[in-house]
Amino acid sequence: MYFEDYMLGEIRTSRGRTVTEADIVNFAGLSGDFVELHMNEEYARRGPYARRIAHGALIFAISTGLMTQMMPHHEAIIAFRGLDQLRFLAPVFIGDTVHVTKKTIDKQTKDGVRGLVFFETTVLNQEGKAVLAYIDRLMVKCRGIQ
Repeated sequence: MYFEDYMLGEIRTSRGRTVTEADIVNFAGLSGDFVELHMNEEYARRGPYARRIAHGALIFAISTGLMTQMMPHHEAIIAFRGLDQLRFLAPVFIGDTVHVTKKTIDKQTKDGVRGLVFFETTVLNQEGKAVLAYIDRLMVKCRGIQ
């Protein structure tokens, strides 16, 4: 999608993705985050959620992948320009299925060649409960600039 294709107030929804134990183990290995709440079932059982939870950063990473899959034409994307107000709202457990909603909340043209598109992004679980939310910015090409 090019800058002109984004409409203020438009909401787009991704497909779902189920979080697996392999996701958690692989993310721990990649990030070095082996906190007991993610890795130790016996420890987690005594904690506030009574079972292991996925890393918040893992769920954020999954949300960026789901976002990318929502973009039909990647050649228009210039850069992911950042995020604000990242909030972890609820735990995600092994076996939960998450999906992303993105609401276009602002657009700013930069120079006629590119523009910034601002989104209110929410990650929801299979029950429709918000588990993660943030505001993000994507820099995209304007139409006609190939």
